[in-house]
Amino acid sequence: MSGLSVRDLRVVFDGFVAVGGVDLDVPAGDVRFIIGPNGAGKTTLIDAVTGLAKATGSVTFEGQELLGRKVHKIARLGVGRTFQTATVFEELTVLQNLDIAAGWARGPLTLLRTRKGVPPEVEKALETVRLTGVRDKPAGTLAHGQKQWLEIGMLLVQNAQLFLLDEPVAGMSHDERDATGELLGQLSKDHTVVVIEHDMDFLRRFARTVTVMHAGKILSEGTVAQVQADPKVQEVYLGHPVEA
Repeated sequence: MSGLSVRDLRVVFDGFVAVGGVDLDVPAGDVRFIIGPNGAGKTTLIDAVTGLAKATGSVTFEGQELLGRKVHKIARLGVGRTFQTATVFEELTVLQNLDIAAGWARGPLTLLRTRKGVPPEVEKALETVRLTGVRDKPAGTLAHGQKQWLEIGMLLVQNAQLFLLDEPVAGMSHDERDATGELLGQLSKDHTVVVIEHDMDFLRRFARTVTVMHAGKILSEGTVAQVQADPKVQEVYLGHPVEA
């Protein structure tokens, strides 16, 4: 696995530079957190990677160029993302949500056939995202955190290799945040994980490396300790460097 490589990525909306020439490397198996004030360009960056925002430059994952491809074709190359609000089929059960996601590459006739048992990839995803016990419940009745886990499970059964998660723990309880952090570590054994996050406590506990964005550019990069000690980061977040 060669991970995600971004070169000179630019996104401009009506003359406003949302992302201004970003270079970013996320090696395979990393749990990379991207942080920054509102308007820093974090979500726009992953919108560009997934084909939702028109961009120039180059974005490759596992050696495949993503820019210029349609959203569904990027997804087929193993790039999956979640949004701040989980997009699950609320009336359907957890199992049905996963089954539909698993069948996204199959033809409509195959999907209409009666399934015999639960496909192994669905069973495994249920276990990974800790939803085996609620698999027959409608997704709409799940706790907030469980809906986010279901969305991650749906990406797993679609065979996503790169997970782009937009504020996955927003609105979660303390226990849900802990469980999500453990899930990120588990995912990184076989996948590359990029997390956009505002929760600094969550970041300190679960990030391996951090990229700080500000005004559409990368301000700082490194371990949590390195980034926290960077005077440029302290200035953006606190208005002044912290005295040694």
